[in-house]
This record gives sequence, C-alpha cells and structure tokens, in this order.
Amino acid sequence: MEVRPKDAPAPAAGAAPVFSRILLKLSGEALLGAREYGIDLATVETIAAEVAGIRSSGVETAIVVGGGNIYRGMAAAAEGMDRATADYAGMLATVLNALALQDALERQGADTRVMSAIEVSEVAEPYIRRRAIRHLEKGRVVIFAAGTGNPFFTTDTAAALRALEINADAMLMAKHGVEGVYDGDPNRESRAEFLPELTHLEAIERGLRVMDTTALSLCMDNELPIHVFALAPGNIQRLVRGERVGTIISNGKGDG
Repeated sequence: MEVRPKDAPAPAAGAAPVFSRILLKLSGEALLGAREYGIDLATVETIAAEVAGIRSSGVETAIVVGGGNIYRGMAAAAEGMDRATADYAGMLATVLNALALQDALERQGADTRVMSAIEVSEVAEPYIRRRAIRHLEKGRVVIFAAGTGNPFFTTDTAAALRALEINADAMLMAKHGVEGVYDGDPNRESRAEFLPELTHLEAIERGLRVMDTTALSLCMDNELPIHVFALAPGNIQRLVRGERVGTIISNGKGDG
C-alpha cells in the first residue's frame, strides 16, 4: 500500500534521494521468507540487492537487525529461562542474522561492516560510534548487531539509539506482513484503520504497537522521524526517493 497526498505528484523513477543517511530497522521475521523459523537466503538476497541499490545512489546506510526468526524457533527451549540470559541469547541471534546479511550484501558488491554491542571479535568489530560514522562516510553499509548489548532492551530501542548516535536523517522501520501503522491489529480486526501520519506522542498515548515506548520516547525527544512500511520489493528505494509509503511518525512539524 502506498499513501500519497492527492495533489502531490509521484517523484520520477530517477529522483535524487531525499535522505543523506538512514537507519534501516529489519525485524528478524523479515528474513524468514516462507519458513517458520531460520533464514531464507533468497529473501536475504532480495533485501541486500535493494540496500546495495540505495547505497549506490549515495545514501549512507546503517542497519539494525532483530533476531526473532532464530530465537522464536527455540522458544520452547527458552521457556522458563532467566530473562537476562534469554535476552543475551536473542542478541547472539541478531549476530547470526547480521552475518548472513553481510554476506549477501558483499555478494552484491557493497562494502559492509558488522559492529556488535557484545564482543565477538572473530566475526565483528566492537561498536564504536566514531568508527561507525567513519565507515558510513567511506561508503560502507554498517550492520549493528547484538542490540544495545544490555538485557531488557529491545532491538527497537537499539535502532532508535543507533540512529541518533550516527545522526541519521530518519529511521526506516520495515514491517513483515503489514503496510504501516493501524489503530488495531489488521490481522485480527477487519475494521482496523490504516494511519498514514501521526506523531510520536499519539503513538505512545494510543498504545499503538509500532515499537516499544522506550524507542518511541527516544525518537520523540530527539525529533527523529520514523517511516513504518511493508518490506515489499521496491519500498525502500521509493522511500529514499521521497515517495509516501506506509506511515510517517514525526513531531508534527512537517519533518519526514
């Protein structure tokens, strides 16, 4: 689904990007494809091709990836596990996804660095803010793994934090199976209404399940716009060209 003001013409296919630096948040489920859990390589390659395309257009691109596709597959084993231990297991799952995404991106010709918030020095660099920014300035795609490195914080919060730390123009939040933000669960409520625009505060006050409230509050306090959209072919490229795809969550002052 695409939502565009009626009087706004669609940008041309070759339009210049409207962002110079973005943070793309991918859920682990985005890597599932048709699988129940795990990584679907064809899906990862499709995502990688699109990310490589926007990077080649001049948009400095960072990614935060979740781990639900792997961790939810071991939910039975994790039942009753200590919460902090379970969260660390989830962080390790994001490292696996980051490595799979890195491999696919490099096969597309994109220089890539994985930076982890927990130490896995054999496969990823430690997260250092200035080094991450330097990688972006050199044209490398940076994949942030292991969330914030702390239990009790989600990868949504990690995405908001990293976006602010690298001075991203916007956070692009790709959703699996939904077109944007609704006032209810569209998979359960046939009358759930699609919301093309709202503010961070509205999302918090209405309890909309966009991301956790810590992440939303961080974005609100720092006026970081969030674009929530379906992870469908072409949507990322259309967003960076300025098309209205999915839902924009902003501070209500016309940003995004």
